[in-house]
Amino acid sequence: MNKLYMSAITLAIGLALSGGASAANMSKDEYKAAKDSITAAYKSDKDNCKSMSGNAKDICMAEAFGKEKVAKAELEANYKPSDKARRKVRDEKAEADYKVAKEKCDDKGGNVKDVCVKEAKAAMKSAKADAKANKKVGEARKDANKDKRDAEYSVAKEKCDAMAGAAKDSCIADAKARYKK
Repeated sequence: MNKLYMSAITLAIGLALSGGASAANMSKDEYKAAKDSITAAYKSDKDNCKSMSGNAKDICMAEAFGKEKVAKAELEANYKPSDKARRKVRDEKAEADYKVAKEKCDDKGGNVKDVCVKEAKAAMKSAKADAKANKKVGEARKDANKDKRDAEYSVAKEKCDAMAGAAKDSCIADAKARYKK
């Protein structure tokens, strides 16, 4: 996808979220206004494609559609941040890039076109595989952090066993609070 389009989308979302507001502070009205802005930009981009013809029009439409899908996914990820939302952004970008690249391949013919389509599909699969790998790394980190916390809690609890009475109770309560048990 055209880097200029991606920059414009990022800028539009940034403007919608400007004023130092974090995603958690984004009101429903701000979210709706940003969504409406994205829809308006899509309609404008689509209208710009009407003056074109043939494959150039198809490429323009694919870029406009991809830009809208990515912008909406990014807005959703900013409004309701989550791993799933961030993965959706990466997937939408990969899909949009693929569709535009595939349309660009239509200008070619024969084996050159076949190779172009295969390259576009390989790039999409690669981007999705990278996103999947990032997910697995994140899950591994989460598991490792949990294992570390459990081990540290076990050590703290063992240290409390050397105490007696209220001191021991206080020590265990502190350990539970510290290690979220």
